[in-house]
Amino acid sequence: MMNNKRFFLICVTVLITFLFALPSFAEEKQITWYGYEAGMAKGLKEKKKAFIYFHADWCMYCGAMESQTFADQSVISYLGKNFISIEVDSDFNKPVAKQYNVRGLPHVVFISEAGEIITGRPGFLPPEMLLNYLKFIHTESYKKMTIKAFIESL
Repeated sequence: MMNNKRFFLICVTVLITFLFALPSFAEEKQITWYGYEAGMAKGLKEKKKAFIYFHADWCMYCGAMESQTFADQSVISYLGKNFISIEVDSDFNKPVAKQYNVRGLPHVVFISEAGEIITGRPGFLPPEMLLNYLKFIHTESYKKMTIKAFIESL
């Protein structure tokens, strides 16, 4: 009788441990966004490139990027593995938007591991185009070719 109780407790413990560990084995379901200061600090600390997304609530194309581009599993996965993702609401953080010369929305900026601007790009980016830019920046291909040449080489 005692062995059955012990076996049952061990099974329950293993099951609970598995259930709590399961999310860490699953692929990311959404982008982990950081605020500007926290994201920049994390990028510098971890020596990881940052991806900054400038948006506003009233921006129709920002909504399209959020519902299409940032919902794409390939984009979510690539950002999660290779970048610190930062979101900045341009209406509420005007000094940061001005610092990065944001004139239209949406606007994305890529930041080096040292906190320096690599490049920026205004406008809506469909998932496949953003993924090309992410790969272009992450692989440091921008140091030796244009984005057009990079895409043609894929």
